[in-house]
Amino acid sequence: MTGSESFLVRGVRLLDAASDTDRQGDLLVVDGRVQKVGPAVRDGDIPPGCQIIPGAGLVACPGFIDLHVHLREPGYEDKETVATGVQAAARSGFTTVCCMPNTSPAMDNASVVDYVLRKAREANTVRVLPIGCVTKGREGKALAEMWELAQAGVIGFSDDGSPVADSHLMRQALAYARGLGLPIIDHCEDPRLTDGASVNEGWVSNRLGLKGWPAAAEEAMVARNIALAEVTGGRLHLAHLTSAGSVELVRQAKARGLPITAEVTPHHLTLDETWVLGHDGAGPLPGPATPAAYDTATKVNPPLRSRRDAEALIAGLRDGTIDAVATDHAPHSVTDKLVTYDDAAFGISGLETALGALLSLVHKGELDLGLLVERLTLGPVRVLGSKYEHLGTIRHGAIADIVLIDPAQEWVVRSAEFASKGKNTPLEGVTLRGRVVATIAEGRLVYSSLPHLQPSKAVKT
Repeated sequence: MTGSESFLVRGVRLLDAASDTDRQGDLLVVDGRVQKVGPAVRDGDIPPGCQIIPGAGLVACPGFIDLHVHLREPGYEDKETVATGVQAAARSGFTTVCCMPNTSPAMDNASVVDYVLRKAREANTVRVLPIGCVTKGREGKALAEMWELAQAGVIGFSDDGSPVADSHLMRQALAYARGLGLPIIDHCEDPRLTDGASVNEGWVSNRLGLKGWPAAAEEAMVARNIALAEVTGGRLHLAHLTSAGSVELVRQAKARGLPITAEVTPHHLTLDETWVLGHDGAGPLPGPATPAAYDTATKVNPPLRSRRDAEALIAGLRDGTIDAVATDHAPHSVTDKLVTYDDAAFGISGLETALGALLSLVHKGELDLGLLVERLTLGPVRVLGSKYEHLGTIRHGAIADIVLIDPAQEWVVRSAEFASKGKNTPLEGVTLRGRVVATIAEGRLVYSSLPHLQPSKAVKT
């Protein structure tokens, strides 16, 4: 990205887990870097042309890092493009997004990686880090050219959307990835237990007559993957965990010192299986504005689980078992969802509701704001590894990836207003409290809803 500007945020709450900062103060950005952070900046230290942003009532923290998005390009541009996806990210406070390889063609070779990176450069909005395939064509039969992908710039390997079902192949992948210093990011699912399933196995699936997706399908694969990580010493990252059993397996593995990390999505933290019925049960978010059973916007892979599972995920986030929150942003076209529940595509367009949904947990006292910010910034950096340790902080001299949040701002989810092409959200019409008001990426203002602060015309939001 090019064209950095200078900004001074005055009297803002500064939150940064990397520097153990939680205080009121000023934040000065010059030439793409954090020049001053903390005490009030003297007038004589403000560069000419610097934009002054009143920070009263706002929170300034490092730009969020999303370990799990689907930008859909190449191949599924009707659902999303790199350009629309990064616009959605900027509006949501994410200055780095890691894109999954389930494109067409799949991201199993350097040419596809190069294509995605070129599209990201053209969009010139936020940082895009590609994830390469574990297997050729994501078919689960033979390892992809992992060294070639690593040289092209991938930050890990995944067949997301599908598990690496073959245990021998998964063992090989973990061993080879260890030599490359990169993680295997696995979608944990035993496909023999989920064939034809649409929703969590339980009373909701029984009531609606839909085939249930057992938590055991995830837990069995989590256990297998942990065993293989222990044998190989390879770094294992577990994508979008959903069940109490999975959380406990990871907790035990970490206690043994295994190189394992895990993520959870906003929707699995804040929603549960009752949303498929058209009501909210005991969840932290209010119920849907227009209750409707079989709402295909709630169909997601892995499925929304029970309230008990969601509570276990929150507990895992609090105690460090779960390292990061990732959106699993999965945009779809309208026609992908305007079918029967069984026939509808899996996925939720998650970027633009992520912060508002997560702040519902903060407002209810279930999560501390500082901890939430840590799981959106420093936590993902730890998953990415030492190459990216310069991200996820607003300490002096850091790259100026910054998000400004108004935690009190109420707004109604209107998918028609999304920057993403994907309008598939179960939160349509729901009132959320807390929103991103400005995003700075590498010193450039890439999004602002503040009337006195608008991005350069070169940045489309």
